[in-house]
Amino acid sequence: MLILGFIIFGGVKRIANFTQIVVPFMALAYIIIACVIIGMHIDILPSIFMSIITDAFTPMAGFGAAIGWGVKRGVYSNEAGQGTGPHAAAAAEVEHPAQQGLVQAFSVYIDTLFVCSATAFMILITQSYNVLPEGSSTFIVQNLAADVVISGPAFTQIAVDSVLTGFGKPFIAIALFFFAFTTILAYYFIAENNVSYINRTIKIPALRFVLKVILMSAVFYGTVAQPSAAWGMGDIGVGLMAWLNIIGILIIFFMAKPAIKALKDYEAQQKAGVKNYTFDPKKLGITNATFWEERFDKAQSKSQASTKDNES
Repeated sequence: MLILGFIIFGGVKRIANFTQIVVPFMALAYIIIACVIIGMHIDILPSIFMSIITDAFTPMAGFGAAIGWGVKRGVYSNEAGQGTGPHAAAAAEVEHPAQQGLVQAFSVYIDTLFVCSATAFMILITQSYNVLPEGSSTFIVQNLAADVVISGPAFTQIAVDSVLTGFGKPFIAIALFFFAFTTILAYYFIAENNVSYINRTIKIPALRFVLKVILMSAVFYGTVAQPSAAWGMGDIGVGLMAWLNIIGILIIFFMAKPAIKALKDYEAQQKAGVKNYTFDPKKLGITNATFWEERFDKAQSKSQASTKDNES
């Protein structure tokens, strides 16, 4: 909580400087460890693939794990559809909005299909898991001690530790700390953007300070609350965000289709072999994109001035 306070009271630049160093390093180290474990058990990888495919199409998996747990936890892993991604994406410096849109789309594959699948393969290959139906006391599969917490990181820790003895538990604990901590920072960044937007119409000078205090209080509460309480509140919050955002996406898509127009414009410039991309929202019939309108006008003015200088 104190580290969080030090960073968020230091401003958004401090958040960016911290996360751009920590997150790539931890993600790369995590993926390397996963690849090492999978490589050491490469002979049984085909059977693991087959068990995933066959089990995925059973009625219990379809109506229970895939829909119940898969969708809920999958949304957490990549945030696609929640409406939280654009806050960070909008801060990126790109020539064309479609460029950042493609990066955001690709991040879904990195987060869910790469990192999460790597975790699943580590657990399945090393048989470091138990299967206990909700509300039951009888294990369907029991490879570990009965007291191992299913809803925590224990499966992954045991999986890594089974291959790299004495390394797995501390490594996963440290990685999880950084992944979770940078997620908290990201959500603060999102919340601060929302507060800034609110302050444009409703002037509340202390609103940012109140936000920081609330966030730090929530982090402290999270250290003493049961994990089930955190998951429960998170599921409600994420569900509300997703439904509201999906409704907004559908309305905007059928009314204006700005994302499709931007993508087609970007692809057209690609085919034309353009070196420096430009984006003119007015030309595409996209309204309220004031940032891009001003940027395009500046680029045009600069281009015209350069042409005149060359002619003279």
